[in-house]
Amino acid sequence: MGKLLIFSAPSGSGKSTIVQWLMQHEDLRLAFSISCTSRPPRGTEQHGVEYFFLTPDEFKKRIENNEFLEYEEVYKDRFYGTLKSQVDLQLEAGQNVIFDVDVKGGCNIKEHYGDQALSIFIQPPSVRELRRRLEGRGTDTPEVIEDRLAKAEYEMTFAPRFDRVVVNDDLETAKAETLAIVRKFLE
Repeated sequence: MGKLLIFSAPSGSGKSTIVQWLMQHEDLRLAFSISCTSRPPRGTEQHGVEYFFLTPDEFKKRIENNEFLEYEEVYKDRFYGTLKSQVDLQLEAGQNVIFDVDVKGGCNIKEHYGDQALSIFIQPPSVRELRRRLEGRGTDTPEVIEDRLAKAEYEMTFAPRFDRVVVNDDLETAKAETLAIVRKFLE
């Protein structure tokens, strides 16, 4: 039976970089949780590979049936969520399921699975450093950056609800610390 690793963080904290790096360690037997979305596939995305693609009505029906561990309506009728049944299938297959989710979703998954899950919050060293990183990406307008920083300040209030907090001041140090935490939990 597998275990669960939940990663949450404000945008720009390096969470996705750390998660992608962890995925390269084959001995950890990590597998991404495959989420559902009500948006259409993009490019070469395939149903059951990157996402399970549902219509908004199918998604709402599954919400009513309490089939999701967590879900979010990002825009009107644009849903993303994690099915309990899918996660349980992956766990029964012996996979260690990894989640890259928002703070509320992370807290919900941890609550559902308890000690079978480890929740890790990747924290930027400061809001000022987060601003520097977001501006350095060069992908967002100043307004988007301000929105992300406001959201980040809110998300950082959730850090104490996670099992472990890793401050990503130096990426290589944060990777090593995260790997040590994950290995100990999976032993």
